[in-house]
Amino acid sequence: MDAMSDPSSNIFPTEVYAERLERAQAGAASAGLNGLIIGTGAELAYLTGSWLTTHERLTALVIPVLGTPTIILPAVDRGDLALSAIPDLDITVRGWVDGENAHQLAVDALDPLGMEMMGVGIGSSITADHLLPFQELLPVGIRYELAVQVLKELFVSKDDAEITQLRDAGAAIDRVHAKVPSLLVDGRTERDVATDLEELILAEHTAVDFIIVGSGPNGANPHHSFSDRVLATGDVVVVDIGGTFGVGYHSDCTRTYVVGGPDAQRDPEFTKLYDALHAAQLAAVAQARPGVTAASVDQAARMAIEAVGYGEHFIHRTGHGIGLSTHEEPFIMAGNDLILEPGMAFSIEPGIYIEGVHGARIEDIVVITDDGCETLNNQPKDLQ
Repeated sequence: MDAMSDPSSNIFPTEVYAERLERAQAGAASAGLNGLIIGTGAELAYLTGSWLTTHERLTALVIPVLGTPTIILPAVDRGDLALSAIPDLDITVRGWVDGENAHQLAVDALDPLGMEMMGVGIGSSITADHLLPFQELLPVGIRYELAVQVLKELFVSKDDAEITQLRDAGAAIDRVHAKVPSLLVDGRTERDVATDLEELILAEHTAVDFIIVGSGPNGANPHHSFSDRVLATGDVVVVDIGGTFGVGYHSDCTRTYVVGGPDAQRDPEFTKLYDALHAAQLAAVAQARPGVTAASVDQAARMAIEAVGYGEHFIHRTGHGIGLSTHEEPFIMAGNDLILEPGMAFSIEPGIYIEGVHGARIEDIVVITDDGCETLNNQPKDLQ
């Protein structure tokens, strides 16, 4: 079943969303904004449990700092609201039909009390074809802020219910990884393995998000999916898998394997490479704690890899936030001075890629705690 096909059976209790809406209003007020305009996707789902989709017709949740939030949506989509917490929340539903100016309806809902317009927080999924009409209707010179930046503590830091979802999702994908070595058999193809993984992920999740089976030189491409390449004993294989779980939270975990087991891999240079990678991943996990920057976690991994001469082969950021989206803040990369706080959840996934030969990656999801971090993936990190 597609995870988003029946969200009515996969939502938190109504009071969870009511509290989040109150916190969103308070956060917008503290930022000196008149309110928020949130589009569809993970942010709307976080605030209401709704996975409504949008298109050229505007769908948006408008949250004024004073007054009742309003959801603006095409009248033809109103039936889908039953698949969310919206019917039980204090939210005005305003369906619109062709010929009405939906953007004006949203602007009116943003300022029900006729306050002086100072600024507005814009949801990440509001596209240019909707943002530009808002800018034409709103007063010249007001501030526009990204809602996710204004509401970092709300959108970026996870509450206890969310952490439970992520913890359970991590355990689910661990159970899949535990079965991977038995799938990596000489003579099978990457596609054969991926087909088995799809079935295993669906047994533990509501949907498959992605499957990467990168053997030999294909493992040197971080975004390889899978192919008809035939596995051979001694091949290094990067397996990166994730699925949608529960209310819509995501798992994401990578391990590196050897066809036939680690004793079948006899390249001493690869052993050196993998030891460096393992040390880098552990160093980044050790650095992940409250009060440090996202960039410092990236730097911890990078320094360990550079120290043994593989720096030029670590070609991506160290990690990304995860929740109702598979990629969100905090992004664990150079230049991101975001200070880590308890509840922030993200991947730590350094990799080393030797083009045309092989690659390796180790990835865990972690959650920042009061004094460090909790690792949500617990399958062995040793070469398997």
